[in-house]
Amino acid sequence: MALHLAEISHTVAPGAHAVLLLDQAGWHLSAKLDIPGNITLLPLPAKSPELNPVENIWQYMRENWLSNRVFRSYDDILDHCCYAWNRLVDQPWTIMSIGLRDWAHRF
Repeated sequence: MALHLAEISHTVAPGAHAVLLLDQAGWHLSAKLDIPGNITLLPLPAKSPELNPVENIWQYMRENWLSNRVFRSYDDILDHCCYAWNRLVDQPWTIMSIGLRDWAHRF
């Protein structure tokens, strides 16, 4: 996570500040985490996947390409995950519609 934050920090324009929305996974909010000065972490409330569109993306991938399968090996899992990811990437409008929150655009 520290490396991830450092990478984000380097891409923030000089004089700008980034706000990073994240869930409350332990490694996201560890007291030992060195948070760059140009980043603020904004944790989402616990148990609120409806506020985190990425959770809906994972759900879509599971429902459409990854669930109800028996994998033969690690490589088989990896192949299926890559296939699912590439199928999703080929559907940008699907990604946008899954992540869209109508209630957030009404104001």
